[in-house]
Amino acid sequence: MAGNGVVSLGECMIELSGQAGPNWRMGFAGDTFNTLWALHALSGDRPATYVSAFGDDPFSQGQIAFFAENGIGIGGSPVIPGARPGLYAITLTGAERSFTYWRGDAAARQLASDPAALAKSLKNQALVYFSGITLAILDDAARKTLLKAVAKARAAGSLVAFDPNYRPRLWRSHEEAQAAILDALAVTDIALPTFPDEQMLFGDAAPQVTAQRLGKLVGEVVVKNGEEPALIAENDTLQSIPAVHVAAPVDTTGAGDSFNGGYLAARLAGHALAEAALRAHRVAAAVVQVRGALAPFETLRKAFDD
Repeated sequence: MAGNGVVSLGECMIELSGQAGPNWRMGFAGDTFNTLWALHALSGDRPATYVSAFGDDPFSQGQIAFFAENGIGIGGSPVIPGARPGLYAITLTGAERSFTYWRGDAAARQLASDPAALAKSLKNQALVYFSGITLAILDDAARKTLLKAVAKARAAGSLVAFDPNYRPRLWRSHEEAQAAILDALAVTDIALPTFPDEQMLFGDAAPQVTAQRLGKLVGEVVVKNGEEPALIAENDTLQSIPAVHVAAPVDTTGAGDSFNGGYLAARLAGHALAEAALRAHRVAAAVVQVRGALAPFETLRKAFDD
């Protein structure tokens, strides 16, 4: 039987943001960590664990300490001598962002290097969350190890949520990405895709096509589409949930990830799908009004509860 905790798997990087001349602000972020951050903020006393792999350098040590300061553990994640975290910088044009990455040899690529430790980290969790980026940073064997561990956790009673989060530059080919994401959907209970990603990868003509296609594979689907309404698919029905308009966004980094965190927190709390999506939209709207991917916990909670 599943326990009370929530666990997210993937890569948390060093984030450089808020450039002012030659000066940058350093933080920690990454798609699945951003989601866990919001989920943890909004889930009360649920234990939160971020499963990855870490180096033994000062930046990795600072990352793990940052997690601990905010109530997030690392479970059985390996700490690899000589390894180090990936790095990315956010460049803003208005509120829209672009990213530059340094991640080719990041420690997180070894997150499935110890199958027993990975399985133990996922054991007895209420929710297991991962993304297409989690899959993309792994080699073929590690990807199979990860999906086997997720499937085992699901069979033991954990709810599994997945965001395909397609990033072409991380994959060797279009076909590889399609196959890996379909394998992940086969062990998923809640899918949280973004329409432009699905359009790029699968050629979907409209969000309704994405919702209907994934609705045949997964019991609960929420299609995000920026400032456009989110589309929920469940039991062959579609429901449109309007987004919250923000007149002057500051930084859109992490908006979709935080939507996921808000949605999953609401679902774990027992809210219906439409109510969960409404709360998630409010959380995403709050996040685009701060710089960087991580909004303060109180900002997230206020948006979630308003």
